[in-house]
Amino acid sequence: MSALSHIPYDIIIFGIVSVLLAYRLRGVLGRRMGSEPMVAVSPAAAVAPVVPPSSKPETDEPAASFDVPAPGTRVGDILVEIAKADPGFSATQFLRGAETSFRAIVTAFAMGDRDKLAHALTPAACKDFVAAIDAREAEEQVQQTEIVAVNSLAIQDAVLTTLADGQREGTIDVLIVSRQISLLHDRDAQPLVGTESVTEFSDLWRFERIFGAPVSGASWRLASVRAA
Repeated sequence: MSALSHIPYDIIIFGIVSVLLAYRLRGVLGRRMGSEPMVAVSPAAAVAPVVPPSSKPETDEPAASFDVPAPGTRVGDILVEIAKADPGFSATQFLRGAETSFRAIVTAFAMGDRDKLAHALTPAACKDFVAAIDAREAEEQVQQTEIVAVNSLAIQDAVLTTLADGQREGTIDVLIVSRQISLLHDRDAQPLVGTESVTEFSDLWRFERIFGAPVSGASWRLASVRAA
């Protein structure tokens, strides 16, 4: 019998797949800023419940700052056109809604709440998020997430287009800077990716809306996310 026959190739392959999956899941909702080393956590911490969006930290969280391009700038003028297409639109109010969506979506993704994601994301984005959740659950991995603070939201770009059927679609890109505790654990409650330390994340979230189209759930829906 060959000496190689005793090597547990199935275990080795499983380990490689788990690590790759962990990095893929981290890429869905942003990247870690800085280079803090991953630290070991106790099993009790690994299964700690995700903090709901409405939960408050022990200390008062400062309000997020909003940055809206001024009229007369390229993006500012597009926001004016969006307000004409949607008379109830306000850029500042939009950012307040974006912050609420950010908290809800990050938490729903960590908890695997597919129904909540379906009401807040475009169909294409929801498909990607659900696929990542399915892969995570298949490996019995647990995502622990706590949003400590949302520091700022800044509108980076906006587009208003006319679709083939004559309807108008608005797209707004928002740079969201937040501080989170984010850890991905394996089935044995061992950390795969992340740290118990509060970490700053910087992500670009793209929201879309078709004006005049009947929708259930959020009017502005998340279409894509990438690390900024």
